[in-house]
Order: sequence, then C-alpha cells, then structure tokens
Amino acid sequence: MAALPPDAILTAVYLDGRSNRKRPVTLRFSDTLKIAGDGVAESWPYAQVRRADGPPGVLRVSCIAAMPLARLEVPQGPTASMIVANCKSLDVGDAASRQTGRIVAWSLAAVCSIIGLTYFGIPYAADRIAPLVPLAMENRMGEAVDKQARVLFGGKTCDAPAGQAAFAKMIDKLKVAGGIDVPLTAHVMSSKVPNAFALPGGRVYLLDALLQKAKNADEVAGVMAHELGHVKHRHTMRRIIQTGGTSFLIGLLFGDVTGSGAMIFVGKSIFDASYSRDSEREADAFAFDAMRKLGRSPKPMGEFLLRVTGTQANKSSSILATHPMTEDRLAAASKEDRPPTGEPILTAAEWDALKNICKAK
Repeated sequence: MAALPPDAILTAVYLDGRSNRKRPVTLRFSDTLKIAGDGVAESWPYAQVRRADGPPGVLRVSCIAAMPLARLEVPQGPTASMIVANCKSLDVGDAASRQTGRIVAWSLAAVCSIIGLTYFGIPYAADRIAPLVPLAMENRMGEAVDKQARVLFGGKTCDAPAGQAAFAKMIDKLKVAGGIDVPLTAHVMSSKVPNAFALPGGRVYLLDALLQKAKNADEVAGVMAHELGHVKHRHTMRRIIQTGGTSFLIGLLFGDVTGSGAMIFVGKSIFDASYSRDSEREADAFAFDAMRKLGRSPKPMGEFLLRVTGTQANKSSSILATHPMTEDRLAAASKEDRPPTGEPILTAAEWDALKNICKAK
C-alpha cells in the first residue's frame, strides 16, 4: 500500500447502481477504501477494486464485492493517483474486459449456431418434414405458383387435341412405370425458353422450345421422367422448406403458406434455386428405372440434355440453370443403355402430333 498521511480524506462521486443520482462522498484510505456520504457507507477491499469504463479525464472504478453497477468516479489527479497506487489489481480481469469477453463468446456461439442450422439443421428438417406436408396444402401452393409460371414463361398452354392426347399417354406410361400414386397435371406450354420443370402438387410442364429440340419421343420421355422423379420424392417441397428456412417452417406449423407474400417466396425459391446434387441423382435414378421398365433406354435423355445445354447460348434461362447435365450424368445414363425391348412410347403419328401441339390454328 502506498504511504498515506494519517487520516487522509479525499473527495469523489459515488453511483449506487440503482439510480442515476451522483452523490458526493469522501474517501479514506486505511486498511480498505472507505467511502462515506449521504446514505453511503462502503468499505472496498483494495484487491477487489477494478477499473470500469468511464469518460475521458475521469477514473471510474467498481468493486467485485459491491453492487454490480455501483461505481466510484474521481477526476484524474491526486485522488485518482491514490486509487491507482493502492489498488494493485485495478486492471486485472476488469468488468469491461469480462463483459467484452462474454459478448465475443456469445457472438461466436450465435454465428456457429446459424452456420450449423443453415448447413445441417434446416436440410435435415426439410428432408423429414417434406413427406409430412399434407398434399392438400401442397396443391394450394401449386395452384398459386402455377399463375407465376404462366406469366414467367409466356402464359399460353398448348391445347391441340391430338398433341394433348399424345402427351397424356406419355405421362401416364411414366406414372405407371414409376409407381406414382398422386394425381398429376401435365401441360406443354408455349415458350421460347427450353426448359421443363415440376411445381408443388404434381404439376409438371414441358416448354415448347425444349420439345422442338428433341429428335424422338424417348428423349422427351426421359426428361419428363426426370421431372416426375422430383414429384415422386417431393423434392420441390424439400427445396421450398430448405430455402425458406425457419420462417417457412413456422408458416408450415401455422398453416400460413398460401398467402400472397408466401407465394412470392415459393415462386422465387422454385424458379431461382436449383435442386441439390442428391436430388438430381435421385430424379435421374427414377428416370432410368422408369425407362427400363418401359423397355426403353435412358441414354437418349442424357444425349438430349447435353446437346441442349451445350448449344444454348443464354444458359441462365435454359434447362441448364435448374437441371445441370454434365458428361458424368451422360455417362451414368449410358451405363443404363439397353437395346429397346418395349413398344415405342409414342407412335410416329403421336410423336408428330406432340411436336405440333403448339402449332394448332
């Protein structure tokens, strides 16, 4: 302890931690730091006094044994020098450092929690919740998003009767081969974008620009089988839940997922985001299996999509954006190649009608 004159008494300001009132007090440096004033009688052990954050030109201190927010303030000068000289642990584990440490620790924990939830928690939840979403709710989503799809891709459904019958025949064959037991709605839409996609509620679309690039029915059937694979495994619903995260999970919990705001989000998640690699492989496997059961080879599908994505200049708006077909996927389809053993999926006349489904006057 620094040597002090007998009965050395200095002045300071005391805050009791319960109000913002500043009380003038006197300080006596004896075996402890004695604080006395109007309603104040404190005795702070020197070893328990710690520096606290304060304004410039002011030494502000607290005491471990005192009220948590109690503070003593003295201007820089002789009194402050006395406190610094006697309180040897003033800057050891001070309250500000402990508070900063807690903030940093909690911030790091929060960041880790968010990362864990994003990369592990939500995908895990989506895989398990998607199969439990009632089909009626998914159908309502599909009805609302269907309107967005029509606006985005041109809005006109091709309705030539012979072409519609041929397309329905193809979809029915794929549905039976794939063991799909939910209602399906399939349309060809007039659009300059070469694409095919699935919406919630068993809605699948083939855009005419993609149809016109096909050389035969097996190429189109393989693509549509891939889309039906997404329907079978409810990949669209999984993607919506995963993209929406906790906010969409809460919407599912309370049944509030079909309002206008929710539908804008659902539509964006469907048309802007791509399926995961696992989902694409699952849809491919479904398509390969369905084509084999029909006695047809899946190889034409791989050749078709690679041909389309390899020649499409604006890939951001083509089937490449949501259905990446690489040489590896073509190789996988080629491994499943077998000589045809089943009847053609469509007759020559039906294939011609499908190709002209959007050209009816």
